[in-house]
Amino acid sequence: MGKNNGAHLVDGVVVEALPGLMFRVAICPEGEERKILAHLAGKMKINYIRIIPGDRVIVEMPSLKDTRGRIVRRH
Repeated sequence: MGKNNGAHLVDGVVVEALPGLMFRVAICPEGEERKILAHLAGKMKINYIRIIPGDRVIVEMPSLKDTRGRIVRRH
């Protein structure tokens, strides 16, 4: 998947598609479910990977306390 520079990879489910290739993703890192705002990684944009609500994704986050992330892979 490339370098993640100490970022955390978390599984999530896309809840809502927003304008500008932004998505609301529900994640459950430590037993507590919360929603974060995530955008598509560059390679997913280049290869025209489509994401729709209900898709399982892997989100890269700088820390588990952040409210934003980057979608790096679709299951």
